[in-house]
Amino acid sequence: MKRKIVRIDDEKCTGCGLCVSPCAEGAIEIVNGKARVLREELCDGAGVCLNVCPAGALTIEEREAPAFDPVAAEKNLEAKRAQGASPRCLRCGADETRAVLLFARHRGESTWVCTRCLPVLIHG
Repeated sequence: MKRKIVRIDDEKCTGCGLCVSPCAEGAIEIVNGKARVLREELCDGAGVCLNVCPAGALTIEEREAPAFDPVAAEKNLEAKRAQGASPRCLRCGADETRAVLLFARHRGESTWVCTRCLPVLIHG
C-alpha cells in the first residue's frame, strides 16, 4: 500500500536521538549511532519527530510501505515501558500510566509534559 511514512536521511543524521522521544509509537531508535525506523508498520506517518531534528534528516515521504499497525505499535510501547523507556513529564516525572502526556518544546528541547504541569510551563 502507498502511504506517508517517515524517512531518515543517513547522510544527514548525526545520531543525536532528539527524534526518539517525540515518536509516540516508539518507532524510532538509535541503532549503530544513527536514527532508524525500527519497523515501518510502527510509524504512523504523523511526523511529530520532523521538527526536532537539528540536522533536517527527517522527512515524510509517500511510498510503498506496510499499513500502520496500532496493535504492533502498542506492543512495542509496552516492551519499552517494561524496560523503563516510556516518556515522562519533564517537570514531575509522571509517566503515561499516571497522567496524560503531551509532546512539547521547552527551552529549545523536545520533551513531554503532563497536563497538570503544562499550566506552570505556560504561565510560570
